[in-house]
Amino acid sequence: MAVKKRKPVKKLKFELTRSAVVGIGVVSFCLFLWMFLLGVWAGQSLLLPSYGKKVATVDKSVDELSEPLVIKAEKKAVKK
Repeated sequence: MAVKKRKPVKKLKFELTRSAVVGIGVVSFCLFLWMFLLGVWAGQSLLLPSYGKKVATVDKSVDELSEPLVIKAEKKAVKK
């Protein structure tokens, strides 16, 4: 029984200088930083939209050392 010869596998080889590796690192860092800042900006604009009516206002005349405001929920009466 004859042994089949394997075809030689072509290997892909990259050769980069140190400055090229540093350049790729800087570009990657800038891209990741840009995506992070874009994500933070989008998240802030989704959580706190700057348009529309105000939901609540803060009364500045209330003393800061007073007791905290407690809002109790009440059930609505059902009419039969």
